[in-house]
Amino acid sequence: MKNDNASKIRVGLFFGGKSVEHEVSVVSALQAYNAFDSGKYDVKTVYITKDGKMYTGGKTNDISAYKDIEDVVKSAQRVNLVNDNDRFYLVRYPSKTFGSDVVCEIDVAFPVVHGTNVEDGTLQGYFKTAGIPFVGCDVCASALGMDKAATKAVLKMNGIPVLDCVCVNVKEYFENKEKIIEKIEEKTKYPLIVKPVNLGSSVGVKKVRENGEIRQALDEAFMFSTVVLCENAVENLKEINCSVLGDRYEAIPSVCEEPVNDEGILTYEDKYVSSGSKSGSKTEGAGTKSSGMANLKRKIPADISKELEEKIRNISVSAFKALGCAGVSRIDYLYDTVNDELYLNEFNTIPGSLAFYLWEASGVKFDELLDKLVNLAFKRAREEKEIFYSFETNILKGIQLPKGTKS
Repeated sequence: MKNDNASKIRVGLFFGGKSVEHEVSVVSALQAYNAFDSGKYDVKTVYITKDGKMYTGGKTNDISAYKDIEDVVKSAQRVNLVNDNDRFYLVRYPSKTFGSDVVCEIDVAFPVVHGTNVEDGTLQGYFKTAGIPFVGCDVCASALGMDKAATKAVLKMNGIPVLDCVCVNVKEYFENKEKIIEKIEEKTKYPLIVKPVNLGSSVGVKKVRENGEIRQALDEAFMFSTVVLCENAVENLKEINCSVLGDRYEAIPSVCEEPVNDEGILTYEDKYVSSGSKSGSKTEGAGTKSSGMANLKRKIPADISKELEEKIRNISVSAFKALGCAGVSRIDYLYDTVNDELYLNEFNTIPGSLAFYLWEASGVKFDELLDKLVNLAFKRAREEKEIFYSFETNILKGIQLPKGTKS
């Protein structure tokens, strides 16, 4: 961490990774890269390939270059993150025969990643082990937020409304599909939603209207996860999203948004591929900044009553704190407009486009949002330095293990 106010904070912006949301991560991260205040920050882009290798420099900060990812990798330097006496370096790999292997030094890691193997606590655990301050949720909150069933359990325990669900694993399903389908039908009713338990961006999600459709939906969902969740579909559906910024001690909600889709369930294409220009969206932003989740057709603010908006904002802060989140998250809700019933649907611990469009509509500019996220990372690092992780003990003194038969 740098104390010299005249110096720039050196940020390692990590994105990509082994996830079906890999490409979405690239868009979200480079939106952030373009929004950082260059007078305050020296940002190094760190692209993580789908097989987990990290690269920096070259064309890694150029969104247009990712049309040919192989060329991006060729232009960049492969690196690893190294902690040397609490200074953090991106170090060349493989090392050179002569000279320094240090490519650059960074003060804080800023992950802008989506999906399994990166957003689910995996990358956060890597940063935690390295000892570097990092932006966003800690390991536990990241893992909980990615697992939809675990999220439901924690929220239900805290009195937050969620839909009941049935979870099945890949082994039991393929051993006896009919038995598992019967189990699902006993505990839910059609229409129902089938989705992988630990993915976002609507990947593998299907609305099933009758028995004849459920097998195909389950088969597809199991292509993306070893556990699949099934729950009742909310009819007369209005989707509402709200973002939260802060940590478990203090957090604030954004305005609410209403994604717009005539089919009733947003697909991956709705979120990231379709143009938002036809919707009359009130979302601000243009160019690179307006793609990704910011490109989704939406109403900001959501077309809901003041009472419902306040309820959602209050629940969002409570849920954010219940999971122990930090940084910025987006929380998605399902609202039954006829029965006036509200359910928290899922958490996005690192939301697409970092939900900057919700914060701009709340009076916080994108560069200000990034400032707050970096400051929260340093705040947590300071707090953790006050915690004892060891104590004096002589437990190893005099310990003798029985000799084995090692060959």
